[in-house]
Amino acid sequence: MSASHDQQPAAPPSRAAVAGVVSFYLVAAITMVIANKWVLNTTKVPLFFLFVQLVIAVLLLWASHALRVLRVPQFNIHTAKGLWQLIAVNVAGLSFNNYCLKYVDASFYQVARGLVLPITVAISYFVLHSRPSKPVLAACAIVCLGFFAGVKPGEAAPSSIGVFFGILSSITTALHAVVIKRSLEVVDGSAMDLAYYSNLLSAAAFVPLIVLVGELPDVLELLLASPPAEFRTFVWGGLITGVFGFLICIAGFLSIKVTSPITHMVSAAVRGVLMALLGYWFFADALTSGRIFSISLILLGSVLYTWFKNQEARAVAATHASQNYTPLSSVVTQGVQESKGGDVMFDADARSPTRSGAGGRRSGELPR
Repeated sequence: MSASHDQQPAAPPSRAAVAGVVSFYLVAAITMVIANKWVLNTTKVPLFFLFVQLVIAVLLLWASHALRVLRVPQFNIHTAKGLWQLIAVNVAGLSFNNYCLKYVDASFYQVARGLVLPITVAISYFVLHSRPSKPVLAACAIVCLGFFAGVKPGEAAPSSIGVFFGILSSITTALHAVVIKRSLEVVDGSAMDLAYYSNLLSAAAFVPLIVLVGELPDVLELLLASPPAEFRTFVWGGLITGVFGFLICIAGFLSIKVTSPITHMVSAAVRGVLMALLGYWFFADALTSGRIFSISLILLGSVLYTWFKNQEARAVAATHASQNYTPLSSVVTQGVQESKGGDVMFDADARSPTRSGAGGRRSGELPR
């Protein structure tokens, strides 16, 4: 057989495959946020709740490895040490995410964390000296306008502490976009290995953190003396979010193969709208005209940002096609896309590997 036949490009995924993966990801991500909010409304141990989710995800990864569905790497202490920056950012980000969701409405969660995109662009400028284009700055300005329109005092004003944790969550998510590239180098570019180490090491890191923040007495009370209804809510919530967190990881890997950055961001926009409606339905969240305007601006800016970055990446790829060149400036700024709405359990509601590289494709792919 000739070389030309051996190297034929793979056929593009069908519309049914794209629709199926996007729908799978939407359902899993929305279920994560709704179930998290359901438990956080009643529990006094949000960090222990995260620990339970991570442990369940690790157990499911082990089970998938045993069934030969996924490949889990053999634990290596040197690899674990090389990932300490990622684990620190991951633990802080997950904690801030949960505290933010605890203190704000589910429909407002995306607004409270709305500065992820502009902060990511700013960090990429100062750390990587990547100067954003004017269209990208315009998209970031729209997102900032949406954020400040949503957090201003007035009708249905959000919790100040919830907004504070939302800003911290945005910062850690943006930092994650910087740390992720170094971390992938530690695991030889394997996103699945990174998913496993991130879940396992983050779960271990939460054990001393739970003690340090003073949750241990409340954990013992929950396990030994809590009302049956509260305990059942915690158990079912932990099981649901643990399973769906694992499914989001799988959905992320499937999305690598069948979706483009534009498709991914449009699905994130749809998720934002659905979250606002479901928050109103499940939790009787206030859905004022001002909140709807704020959410719309953030989604508009995010979609425009993705469109502009995709166009820039295509132009650069066309220019450097013969050199097999990947611009460093496109590596970090694409990482924000998983955090929208979202997120290897790096984010509370989008826990799959971050998109990076030219054109916004995610690093790594499913093991064969």
